[in-house]
Amino acid sequence: MPRKYPLEKVRDIGIIAHIDAGKTTFTERVLFYTGISHKIGEVHKGEAIMDWMAQERERGITITSAATTCFWKDCRINIIDTPGHVDFTVEVERSLRVLDGAVVVFDGKMGVEPQSETVWHQADKYKVPRICFVNKMDKSGADFKSALASIRERLTSDAIACAIPIGEQESFEGMVDLFKMKAIYNEEKQGEKVVEKDIPEYLEKQAEKYRQEMVEKIVEQDDALMEKYLSGKKIFEEDLKKTLRKGVLEYKIIPVFCGSALKNKGVQVILDAICDFLPAPADVLPVKGINPKTSKEEERKADDDQPLSALAFKVVSDPFAGTLTYFRVYSGTLKAGSYILNVSSDTKERVGRILRMHADKREEVEEVYTGDIGAFVGLKNTSTGDTLCDPDYPIVLENITFPNPVISVAAEPATKVDQEKMGIALKKLSEEDPTFKIRTDQETNQTIISGMGELHLEIIVDRMRREFNVEVKVGKPQVAYKETIKAVSDAEGKYIRQSGGHGQYGHVWLKLEPRQRSEGFEFVDAIKGGVVPQEFIPAVEKGVKETMEKGVIAGYPVVDLKVTLYDGSYHEVDSSEAAFQIAGSKAFQAAFKRATPILLEPVMKIETTTPEKYMGDIIGDLNSRRCHIDKMHDRASIKVIDGRVPLASMFGYATALRSLSSGRANYTMEFDSYKEVPRSEAEKIMGEFKSKDEERNK
Repeated sequence: MPRKYPLEKVRDIGIIAHIDAGKTTFTERVLFYTGISHKIGEVHKGEAIMDWMAQERERGITITSAATTCFWKDCRINIIDTPGHVDFTVEVERSLRVLDGAVVVFDGKMGVEPQSETVWHQADKYKVPRICFVNKMDKSGADFKSALASIRERLTSDAIACAIPIGEQESFEGMVDLFKMKAIYNEEKQGEKVVEKDIPEYLEKQAEKYRQEMVEKIVEQDDALMEKYLSGKKIFEEDLKKTLRKGVLEYKIIPVFCGSALKNKGVQVILDAICDFLPAPADVLPVKGINPKTSKEEERKADDDQPLSALAFKVVSDPFAGTLTYFRVYSGTLKAGSYILNVSSDTKERVGRILRMHADKREEVEEVYTGDIGAFVGLKNTSTGDTLCDPDYPIVLENITFPNPVISVAAEPATKVDQEKMGIALKKLSEEDPTFKIRTDQETNQTIISGMGELHLEIIVDRMRREFNVEVKVGKPQVAYKETIKAVSDAEGKYIRQSGGHGQYGHVWLKLEPRQRSEGFEFVDAIKGGVVPQEFIPAVEKGVKETMEKGVIAGYPVVDLKVTLYDGSYHEVDSSEAAFQIAGSKAFQAAFKRATPILLEPVMKIETTTPEKYMGDIIGDLNSRRCHIDKMHDRASIKVIDGRVPLASMFGYATALRSLSSGRANYTMEFDSYKEVPRSEAEKIMGEFKSKDEERNK
């Protein structure tokens, strides 16, 4: 069956922003104006189509990315609405990996906020062309000029205004289209009708100034157009838009528009911009991957006639359909009932049903084409990041990398009946969310769940109760500390046992060296002359790795060091893999203790916004939490405090901040880096570990 929409008219885009910038409200208007919904769902009333989870509707925030498809003019737009809260950054990461373009939404009063920067850099990583929408221009304190300045200062100097507001705050009425040099207004009850009028007289000079800036930036992208502009000839709207599109696709220009999604103003202008400036699948570079048979790099062009290649970017447990696997098709086509190869797990799977998703609603389709985003029902061996392709033309696409969890809690079933159900629920939730990890503490036999923040784990526990009917008791939050070293050291490890018959003999010398943060672990085999036989070297590495996982000084995983095996000896009869594994572990522990061991803790980037009258108390409280304040500045009528603070000091901060500011201050926090724990704190943590260890050994 031929495709209904030509490939050049398809747009795969994401809506990304800081929490509370109005992404979901914007997406709801898009669905209404494109005819997908017949009533605008309001986030504050818990009616938003894209916030379909019960937890999203109760809290008024987006937790999981939702996919939908809509149609505008002659374009088909596949949209993913992503969360803004940093605890759910995994959703933004995996969505951006499979999207071709993005609309970045900003709050007209707040401008660039911390999570705006995070999602912007995620989009940079995947080279996603984007356009900006300065939302909430009707809000008290909204200032387009200042929001545009913050985008240029903190994100990119390539941002240019393509529209400016007519009035601001309570007097916001519409916007000036700098291409047409016309005033654009939305009329009728829900802004369905877009009307063009003359620019108000008081705005003419300002509009002319912004237009000149825009035209100069655009003509820089094309020599012929630049020549035309310099010779004073008229530049037509069509030429400007065509050249701007080229600049957007090459990441050289970021167009900025404005409006108010809640007041139904400016959304249709963005829909036009999505069709005019953001790429079709064929406009982006061919996707590259490795052929597993030849280990050579290959590429797949965005073309229905190419062999099938697709990426599974999300796995969801659906109570009605079972397992849903969201995917993006990069090349080729796929019919329901055909077979695909999952190269990552090396298994063939039959595609039963293919769904096109509309948030939690679904529509069954017979065939998907290049550029489509859909969901398979019931794939058994596919997880997030797996490549799905034509069995005759295997290819492995680049996987998606996810951040490591920073916070853990102990989870226990409330009753014996919940015991088995809890295991099933945790397994399903961890398959859905790669930043949610589960492990069993060997000493206490407790189940430890880890995630990206307190809210992340709170939502997981809530989902277990609602979706899986499992009551869970959780312990106090624990910080994911790490252990590492600051100095070079070496040590000997010997394991000798005689017990009649064969004994055990393993003997090694290891050298430990520190590495830079986030460089990870490296094991080097520097054995010469066979003093340790080749077959025992993997056993030494295994012993080292097992010890690193358990920790040496405080029971936390060891990171960022280089271990070199450079000497040792063996016994022709008594040596074994087990003996060398134990010898490797002993040598590692001894060398680690001599290498100035330290503890590392997750440090968070924090931004606190507050009215001026509470600023002193809030700074005092942050200082007491070991916060390093980077800068303080004004944003509209509020004070902003930027800093870095250890996660361990921040439990319960939301409650403390509310009481210090009568509920008027807010904060956002995101992971920044791992830093050394101060000596006094480290001694306390190591002391607790030692006393627990002694108790266990009694």
